[in-house]
Amino acid sequence: MFDMVSRRGFVSLSAAAAAGLGLAGCSGNKTSELAGSDTGSAKSSSKKKAVELQVFAANSLEKALPEVQELYTEQTGTTFADTQFKASGDLVEQMRAGAAVDVLITASKGTMDDAEAAGLVDADTREDMFVNDLVIIRAEGSDTKVEAIADVANLDGKIAIGDAKTVPAGKYANQALASVGLYTGTEGDDGEYTPEIADKVALADKVGTAAAYVSTGDCVAGFVYSSDIFRYDGIEEAFVCPEDSHKPIVYPGAVAESSEHADEAKAFIDFCLTNKKAQKIWAKYGFELSA
Repeated sequence: MFDMVSRRGFVSLSAAAAAGLGLAGCSGNKTSELAGSDTGSAKSSSKKKAVELQVFAANSLEKALPEVQELYTEQTGTTFADTQFKASGDLVEQMRAGAAVDVLITASKGTMDDAEAAGLVDADTREDMFVNDLVIIRAEGSDTKVEAIADVANLDGKIAIGDAKTVPAGKYANQALASVGLYTGTEGDDGEYTPEIADKVALADKVGTAAAYVSTGDCVAGFVYSSDIFRYDGIEEAFVCPEDSHKPIVYPGAVAESSEHADEAKAFIDFCLTNKKAQKIWAKYGFELSA
């Protein structure tokens, strides 16, 4: 600290002890204030760089999100804990159980509505981030033909569908099936499969499992998101379900109510939506930004 005292303050101290002490005290206060300010800035900067965000994200973001996070770390210094990629419903249940979270991104509005109703997210920070398509897939190179949703009833083999209780893709699939009379509920989680397909359905705990069932040949077809074609090997698109066959597939994001880094968490959500490089990453994996 002594090295930081100015030469003028030092000379004054030598010339007149009392005055010098006063000057030194005054100078010392200024120096301390400046040093304190610098230290504070350094600490603030260091603290900012040390921020680590915990993100809970829908399973279908497993490939795209890490690349965006890496880009964000390069540009801001903010790092990320081990991001949890699971069925949206499972993520909300983990938050109910007290899991520490900064950002939640779900694969359906309904699941985010549940989180908001439970006070798990800050409603003011909620943003519709991405949209997606529902597709019926087959194993890569398969001769399975699907030219309409109703065709799945005539397939010789199992159909992979996410469990609608926790997997939004399964809920959308059931809505699509309901549109052609193969499911009895309009919401996707409020009915049953009709006899034509009831024995054919293989429920999956997440959309990735549904894709795996198809790629391995355990199922001849399955319902997943269009973005999943980019995530998993061994599958290909057989049919794109019409938009009017199910509710819009929207991925909302929000800051967790319990986040200790709310500003940084909101900044990351904004980055996902506005950064040009991030937008290219989303597009590479089949995600479109919500209008």
